[in-house]
Amino acid sequence: MGFFDFGTIFFLVAAVVIFFQLRNVLGRRTGSERPPFDPYTAGRTRDDTQKPENVVSLPRKRAPGEPAIDAYAAIDAFAKPDTDLNKGLRAIKDNDPAFDPKTFVDGAKMAYEMIVMAYADGDRKTLKNLLSREVYDGFVAAIGDREAKSEKIQSSFVGIDKADIVSAEMKGSEAHITLRIVSELISATRDKAGAVIDGDPETVAEVKDVWTFARDTRSRDPNWKLVATEEED
Repeated sequence: MGFFDFGTIFFLVAAVVIFFQLRNVLGRRTGSERPPFDPYTAGRTRDDTQKPENVVSLPRKRAPGEPAIDAYAAIDAFAKPDTDLNKGLRAIKDNDPAFDPKTFVDGAKMAYEMIVMAYADGDRKTLKNLLSREVYDGFVAAIGDREAKSEKIQSSFVGIDKADIVSAEMKGSEAHITLRIVSELISATRDKAGAVIDGDPETVAEVKDVWTFARDTRSRDPNWKLVATEEED
């Protein structure tokens, strides 16, 4: 019995010693440890103080003497203040707080290339998503006429040299922005026999267009659509 008691005490002491050694090596959980490394979210900025999703943060009240944030700063940097263009862009900003002129121009340039190439390829599906109903009908009519004659357009888009906003205005709830776009394009139209009947398949041509894009600022759809086209001489 004495041996049993001694053995029991020995193992108890050994267990306590091992416990404290492990505690010193591994540390204690406090509930504030960082989660394990996740390679799919490691590149994102993590906010350890993130609030629950059902909490809405109200705007912070400005301290006395603190300058107000200029909601038109990006517009004033883009178009000279007190000009018609600046006033038009400000009116759009008033109706669409997320509007940024530089971001718009970048998007319009991408849309321009997509539309030009979709028209050359006869891609009606792409055009339908980017054009207003009236412009779409005109483009589709031209494509249909071309197909009826068995003609094809051979095009290569080189790039856009300039894309400048020339006017902006609100028409009711619709924002309208007109751009002057200067691009470079290689384009040639061939008949059913393959002969070139318009353009040049080996020459880069400069193309000048004046396009107007619009969107309803009341709509949840953030996309703009082409509503008018004009080729500049």
